[in-house]
Amino acid sequence: MDIGKLLENILPKERIKCRLVDLVAYASDAGFYYLRPKAVVRPVNEDEIIAILQFSHEHKVPVTFRTGGTSLSGQSITDGILVDLKQYWNQIEIEDSGNRVRVQPGITGTMVNVFLKKHKRKIGPDPSSIDSAMIGGILSNNSSGMCCGVSMNSYHTTKHVRFILPNGKSFSTEIKDDYVRFEQECPEIYSSIQSLSQQISENPVLAERIRTKYLTKNTVGYSLNSFIDYSHPLDIFSHLLIGAEGTLGFIAEAVMETVPDYPYKSTAFIYFQDIYSACQAIKPLTDTGAEAVELMDRASLRSIENIKGVPSILKSLPEPTAALLVEYQANTVEELDTKIESLSPHSKEFLLLQPIVFTRDTVEQALYWKLRKGMFPAVGAVRASGTTVILEDIAFPVEQLGDAILDLHVLFAKYNYDNAIIFGHAKDGNIHFVVTQSFNSASEVDRYDRFLQEVVDLVVNKYDGTLKAEHGTGRNMSPFVETEWGSEAYQIMKQLKAVIDPENLLNPGVIINEHKDAHILDLKSLPTVEEEVDRCIECGYCEHKCPSRNITTTPRQRIVIRRELALLKSKGDMVTHKHLSSQYQYDGLDTCAVDGLCATSCPVDINTGDLIKRLRRENHSDFANNTALWISRNFKTVTAVVNFALSSGEVINKLFGKNAMVGVTKTIKKIIPPFPLWSNQLHTTGRIKGKYSTRIVEYTTEQSAVVYFPTCISRVMGGADNKKSIPEAFLSVSHKSGIQVIIPEGIDALCCGQLFSSKGFNMAYASKCNETVEKLWHITNEGRIPVVLDVTSCSQTLQKSRPILDELNKQRFDQLTIIDSIDYLHDHVIPAVNVVEKKGSIVLHPVCSLQKMGLERKFLAVANHFTEFVHIPVNAGCCGMAGDRGFLFPELTAAATAPEAGDVKLKQYDGYYSSGKTCEIAMSEAVGKNYESVLYLADECLK
Repeated sequence: MDIGKLLENILPKERIKCRLVDLVAYASDAGFYYLRPKAVVRPVNEDEIIAILQFSHEHKVPVTFRTGGTSLSGQSITDGILVDLKQYWNQIEIEDSGNRVRVQPGITGTMVNVFLKKHKRKIGPDPSSIDSAMIGGILSNNSSGMCCGVSMNSYHTTKHVRFILPNGKSFSTEIKDDYVRFEQECPEIYSSIQSLSQQISENPVLAERIRTKYLTKNTVGYSLNSFIDYSHPLDIFSHLLIGAEGTLGFIAEAVMETVPDYPYKSTAFIYFQDIYSACQAIKPLTDTGAEAVELMDRASLRSIENIKGVPSILKSLPEPTAALLVEYQANTVEELDTKIESLSPHSKEFLLLQPIVFTRDTVEQALYWKLRKGMFPAVGAVRASGTTVILEDIAFPVEQLGDAILDLHVLFAKYNYDNAIIFGHAKDGNIHFVVTQSFNSASEVDRYDRFLQEVVDLVVNKYDGTLKAEHGTGRNMSPFVETEWGSEAYQIMKQLKAVIDPENLLNPGVIINEHKDAHILDLKSLPTVEEEVDRCIECGYCEHKCPSRNITTTPRQRIVIRRELALLKSKGDMVTHKHLSSQYQYDGLDTCAVDGLCATSCPVDINTGDLIKRLRRENHSDFANNTALWISRNFKTVTAVVNFALSSGEVINKLFGKNAMVGVTKTIKKIIPPFPLWSNQLHTTGRIKGKYSTRIVEYTTEQSAVVYFPTCISRVMGGADNKKSIPEAFLSVSHKSGIQVIIPEGIDALCCGQLFSSKGFNMAYASKCNETVEKLWHITNEGRIPVVLDVTSCSQTLQKSRPILDELNKQRFDQLTIIDSIDYLHDHVIPAVNVVEKKGSIVLHPVCSLQKMGLERKFLAVANHFTEFVHIPVNAGCCGMAGDRGFLFPELTAAATAPEAGDVKLKQYDGYYSSGKTCEIAMSEAVGKNYESVLYLADECLK
């Protein structure tokens, strides 16, 4: 059966993915299972969802829905049809002044909270993966998190649900008529739910068991508490969908009740002598009103001790140490102080390693939470190559938590999990433990099986705890649902699944699974590949940052495919290997912007862009490398040729119409695919105009002088609409600020090297960087005068060039001060000038390198200094231009800029600004407005 061809009867071909590279890319989620889908589809509306469900029944092909793919228990993989909802299901509407929010499944939790922030509200669930986890998964797994406990989890904060059943019928709890229609159109389902509800109500022992189980976190099986909390079958079913992991229906939309986002917070890392002592402090902290009490054992603290910025004490902690990350929150400072002061009498009883110190510094708080959220992936990054990471999610009565953890330590030792770590939401008795495990041999699989069986026995039989507190049942706990709940409750769950999805086509094997060894089937292989690949645990935290996510692959998927290529090679299947490699060229290599933003959201700083650069470098022939080296050594000539080409293009447009060059290059590109497309944003510039000095001056602290290094792109491309060039704007700003500017002689021959670095031409990159650093060292009077670049990506490239330099230039580099134009405006220009004429409103596009350099605050401060109102779109991200890549693959830039451009187009602004020329070109194309350097803003506002 050619499933792709058949699907074309219900969906457009461009939204059906059936190539090998697509299927491999979607075969993994954040868990440790692997199933390759038969097809991946991207529906845009409910009618298409219904058509997919009908197709599933007609052809007996299973269907699984996926949003963020951050599920840890194998809930979002399938060997059937995978429905990807990330791109087209991200609508949001704030209601009742922020007290409610209407959301579709494909928007991340963090993005929802960004929209709610101005109302001082947020959604209740706050999983550690909230930056990447999307509402569909948050609801379908009944996510909770660090602060929300039980009362503010997904189940309790979902007010209305619009859903589609496997039979294609759709209903909404917001529509009164649907309550009647549900009974009329689905009588068997209606009566079955009614019957099960009555069965539970007539069994007080079972009813009490359900009630008790949900006083603590519990996501094992279906949400049976809905039978107790609600009476009408439609209300019962809509809440059964919460935590059903996509096995009962499709949640098309939800209305969620929001919770307060307290403005005042105080946070502390509290270090205890041992983990048992830390557990004894949980109740006093909870009783005094702590919103979050996060437990970390010594091993988990060790996993993050080398991350930049961690408290220095981490490396010197004695072995038994444990820590609690505690946060108090309040509406007022006084209320916050009262809560913290109430802890004082209790803290005297704590067995502490050092006094408790709370902080209200937002940067320090953000670091603390970054460390906590990154523990699971951080452990994965330091595991042995070829092993996978398994994170289990269990809960115990809080008063027994210390004893239970000690028992877990015994099991770790018994089964030789020497690097196991424990952390979690101690306030709720919910802990996560992480072990690294190889599945490369039968004996290793058997070890894991025996270990897990003992964990189940410990949790269920000794402590009457929960096998899954917040991550959903998934494939790894589906064999043990009956063990935890008992036979009668489990039979209710089975009956429910059978009546809703009688053919078992909706995410089969998740929650209800008759295979008692399901937890050790379809295990993911993790072969040794490259250093970046081997560290990755496929958590998916990077994906929402990737500019190619809606067109080809994401960083996680690039790594998944690299692993598949390694497996194919090890099996000797070179035919399939060649086929997959050929598809990977475009999907993995050509359309990667190598912007490195993935590293900013990766808990272990994996920069997939660096990996792609290396792969590009390995693909280059000697001829290509030598050509690039020749270009770097003859850069002045090359830039002159480029300038001539741009000038010629402008002449052609003037003679034959403003879009003539666009048409010409499109025609050429059809014949020669690598040929770049013309953009009407391209304009030439002449020689740098204005007064400047080229002599080396004696620099003193009293003297205000900078070496200006106009980047090659600023030297070649002029401003739009006959405006002055960027170098001219820089010189004008400097003149108005009384700052002396020195421009190196022979500047036309210099470059930061980004042109070569991004394409993997290392010899050319090294040659150009060494030449540039040597020249700058001399012109800066041996490093005494700061160097300013006018394009942020070039600033970052030069700042990071030290590893490629020879030994002498490394010494010179260490004496240089290299800053960006944002630093220059913020630290030099603004303090020097008092008279400013502010603009009304502007919009900013923060380029990727600006984010990686940590210049966002300075960028915003500069904009605020010159403007009354500054808007940064919530969807601002990498534009995909990547230097010249957007000219070569314009579809990448179009996909990357679409969300941000959609935001910007909603309103008119007095100016559109950024700090990277090619990024400005991309945004200008997308928005239809002229984006330009923030230097122009300063120049227009300074008097």
